[in-house]
Order: sequence, then C-alpha cells, then structure tokens
Amino acid sequence: MKFDRKDSTPPVSERILQPINQILAAIPDSEYQRLSPYLKPVTLTSGQVLTEPGEPVETVYFPERAMISLVSIMSDGSTTEIGLVGNEGMVGLSVVLGGGHTTSRSIVQIAGSAMQLRADVLRQEFDRAEKLQKLLLLYTQALLTQVSQSAACNRQHTTEERLARWLLSVHDCIQKDELPLTQEFIANMLGIRRSGVTVAAGILQQAGIIRYHRGHITILNQEDLEATACECYRLVQSEFIRLLGSRRG
Repeated sequence: MKFDRKDSTPPVSERILQPINQILAAIPDSEYQRLSPYLKPVTLTSGQVLTEPGEPVETVYFPERAMISLVSIMSDGSTTEIGLVGNEGMVGLSVVLGGGHTTSRSIVQIAGSAMQLRADVLRQEFDRAEKLQKLLLLYTQALLTQVSQSAACNRQHTTEERLARWLLSVHDCIQKDELPLTQEFIANMLGIRRSGVTVAAGILQQAGIIRYHRGHITILNQEDLEATACECYRLVQSEFIRLLGSRRG
C-alpha cells in the first residue's frame, strides 16, 4: 500500500494548536503525512458503539473531543466500565497488538470529534513508523494500568470515592467542568445500583463539590473532588505522565 503526501496537511507546529488527538499530535511530520490521506474526521454520537466483543476491528478511532468507554458485558446483560479513552489515546488497540478483536465493547459516552482510520492502514504504519509504534505501546501500558487499577478500585473503595475518581477521569478526557451524564448511565458504568449513585452524588453535592441537575453534573470544586477520590485516580494519572509525558486529557 502506498501512502501519498498531502501538501495541505498541517505541520506539527500547527497541528498541536488544534483540538487534535495527543498521539497524532506527537508523531513527526514524516509519519503523519503518510497517515493523513487516510485519516477521516468524524463526529461520534452519544451511545454509538464502535466495537463489539468478538468482532474483528476494521476501523480505529483517535478521539479529539469525544470520550469512549470500554465496557465489559456479562451474560445477563449487566455492564461495567473497565476503561476510558479520551484524546490521549486510541480505540482499537487489538489491531496493533495482533489479536484482531477484544472481549469488551467500545461505546461513545460523550459525543464529539474524532479521527477515523482503517485498521489495515494503521497496522502497516505501526510496523513501519518508529515514533507511532512507541507511543501506542506506551499508551497500551498506561491503559492496562487504568484497567487493572479499576478492578482493584471496584473491590476496595467506597461508592463515593469511586464516583469522585470517575468524574475526575471524565473531566480529564473532555476538559470540561460540565459533564452530560445521567445517574443511570453512571450506575451502569460503575457497575452499581442507581440508588448508590444517588446517595454518593448527594453527598458530593451537599459538600459543594458538584452540582447535579437533569442529566448534567457540574464540577464546582476540583481540588475537593481530588481530595475525595481514592488513590487510584492519582496512581493512574502518574503513570500516564510517566509514560506519555502528560496528564490524561
């Protein structure tokens, strides 16, 4: 497959000023130019499913403003979120890891922009491009930390601590204080009853940390929210900084 150069493709110095995915912003011009003819800007809608368990991954996504949940689905239909992907990462890592598909569902949690790319194009460029390969492998390690820490968090920490951690993670992905999230959706992602979310959100609201109204949660005091969150939030953030040089989001 031949990768053609597009003269209109912005150089790195201009790309980093745009609301672009951090991985795409970090690769050198030579690698970005080979990918650019195949990168397609798309708008992802809330609830849109990008990948299903057991199905071949034919398209990958580099989020810009959108946020995607990686969700584990049980035989009874219940769900639990195992990972979050924002503009620091990519959806479809199994393409470059060799597995071809995963056991989780990728679903758009917050609508927004992303860059879409064919899996075969990414696979070829991954084998060829030194910087892109390194970044995706480092991101994979950071994501594995997030997934494994989420499993420990679900077992060890209170609903209030977990909710605070999760809201901070969502905030980091989209860089907004107002989060379009219903309590029912949060309950599905955290794998708990809606009543548990109601109680935990009420505690945070009474403390003046968040405000909840009709499917929207607004973070009023991020510092206090971080103080309320369990240690898992800081551990995952530290790992993203160590491996990729920046916070998530």
